[in-house]
Amino acid sequence: MENTSTSYPNHLAWHETLELHELVASQAVALMKLKQFIGNVNDGELRIIYEQTIKGLENNLNELLQFFPYAPSVHNQTETRVSTAFYASDLLVFAKTSVRNYAIAITETATPALRETLRKQLQLAIDTHARIFDFMYRRGLYPAYDFERLLQNDIRNANRALQMGY
Repeated sequence: MENTSTSYPNHLAWHETLELHELVASQAVALMKLKQFIGNVNDGELRIIYEQTIKGLENNLNELLQFFPYAPSVHNQTETRVSTAFYASDLLVFAKTSVRNYAIAITETATPALRETLRKQLQLAIDTHARIFDFMYRRGLYPAYDFERLLQNDIRNANRALQMGY
């Protein structure tokens, strides 16, 4: 990480490290899914889009991983069960994205009946997020209160996604 000014510390701030975590976690899961699914894509043009997206995500992860050494205190941790962690992470990302999408959609809604429907569905998305987060936290799959383990999980998952063939 290049320090362009002596007024900036040579490490990441906590808030930007958390955003880095979110980006790497979601892109690693997406990369794994794309690599698993590309073999089923028969349309040539769509396959090219998949391949370009895979290459783009690989590039993104390689670039983002370079910033992890500058995050606050990262240490190694033991492996978790891959399939449960992968599927749970995918559901967590989906739930989190749903909450954000519903929140945005509600701010664009003028029709009261639609707004009420979106509000109910937003609450369900929030509940889904809570359930999958609690599941992952109880199983040690999402160490939300152990920042070092959280970042190490991101590094491990991103490297696993980068090493997968397709």
